[in-house]
Amino acid sequence: MDAVATPSGTITADEFLALEQKVLRAVTMIRQEREARAAVEAELANAKNEINELHAKLASAGAAQTEVDTLTREREAVRQRVEKMLAQMDELL
Repeated sequence: MDAVATPSGTITADEFLALEQKVLRAVTMIRQEREARAAVEAELANAKNEINELHAKLASAGAAQTEVDTLTREREAVRQRVEKMLAQMDELL
């Protein structure tokens, strides 16, 4: 077997190949983790955009609810005035 001399001793070809395989596996794992992280970050960005859109819709719905409440109060005031006028007309007849 071929051996490589190092300051701490010799490394056989099999040991070198095993080390090379470990390094390649580590590189592959790091690449996969980076891809997974990029995918999660993209998903997070999409979720944040959706949240912002929902906040905008919620604010719009809140404004619409306020308008509905105002119109309901106005309608009730008009109804009371009409009832009062009808009661006055009944008194005249």
